[in-house]
Amino acid sequence: MLFDIRLAIVVNPALPLGLVANTVGAISIGLGAKFPALAARQLTDREARIIDISSNMPVPVLQADAETITSLLLKALSQQDDRAVVPFSAFARSLHNYREYEATFPDRDLAGEAIDGLGLAGPSKWVKSLTGSLKLLR
Repeated sequence: MLFDIRLAIVVNPALPLGLVANTVGAISIGLGAKFPALAARQLTDREARIIDISSNMPVPVLQADAETITSLLLKALSQQDDRAVVPFSAFARSLHNYREYEATFPDRDLAGEAIDGLGLAGPSKWVKSLTGSLKLLR
């Protein structure tokens, strides 16, 4: 696990609100799966009620159009040591069975796909270099 880690989720604001929420949720699961230490903890309140935490660090949700997200994805994929790169494509959304997605993925070219969102986790400098000019989703 990285000590100097930053997260960012970039989503296309042109998507309908429900698809934005779904995209962010799906990407978040991927980031947490890559780095379980981001949230694999529990807290107990004074009444002994135990909860699972959502995240132990900020998760900014940024906005960019599909072309910019694809460009970010391709740049991010050039370096993958101790990093998470979690894209969510339009074709993934169109499939409702993971096995079908997994089977068709090798025939796809991510450079030519509409990417609805992208999650990044890794060294702060790397994440900032990719997302520093993007605005928060509002």
